[in-house]
Amino acid sequence: MLYVNDDLQQRWWALEAKLVERFGKKPDLEAVLFLIGMQETGFMHSKITKEQKQDLMHVAVCTVLCLSGYYELALHDEDGWPHFRQLKDMPATGLIEQENFLKDHILLYFNLQGI
Repeated sequence: MLYVNDDLQQRWWALEAKLVERFGKKPDLEAVLFLIGMQETGFMHSKITKEQKQDLMHVAVCTVLCLSGYYELALHDEDGWPHFRQLKDMPATGLIEQENFLKDHILLYFNLQGI
């Protein structure tokens, strides 16, 4: 299991390095989710409320977890925002395991995006 975590950490650091090159600063997990949410929705405003940021991060989590069948896209609303349906429960794990689970899906997402 240590090897898997080491591999995950190495892959995460590589993604962080690519994002630093592109944006000029190292993103944390929330910033990466925010970026994915903006990419998936096309939502670009100079002022974003805390609620909008949370919504964008929710879109990101659902989007990356669609890759493993935890969610599916249900519809886009009249504003173009995606809405998802949960298909199965998340694994019951600790906080570190949940973060690693999410990181692994984020890495898969970026890999499929060619990044």
